[in-house]
Amino acid sequence: MTRAQELAGLDSSARRQLLRFVASLAWSDLAITAGERAYVHRLVSRLHLTPEEAREVEGWLRVPPPEEDVDPTTIPHEHRRLFLDTLREMVESDGGVSPEEKETLALLEQLTR
Repeated sequence: MTRAQELAGLDSSARRQLLRFVASLAWSDLAITAGERAYVHRLVSRLHLTPEEAREVEGWLRVPPPEEDVDPTTIPHEHRRLFLDTLREMVESDGGVSPEEKETLALLEQLTR
């Protein structure tokens, strides 16, 4: 199954959870770059979010999601690889990975093993 097919198979709750993690990781270096913002917008489009869900994601691009909403242990086991692959793609979307993004991604990988 391709990543696009896996993303399409996520239910609303899993889509929102994935995007909370994406936004949170983008904020790990305290700034959202144009490349990261564009990646999130492409992901929102690929996930076919409702207008309400898309507005919620836009809010996370202005202010990071609350820490308690991005607990890696809550990612369902069957989605962990997909989430990590998507997160890796996001941090590389602006052409560079900051030390903070690298550290946060490594921590997420450890916590989802």
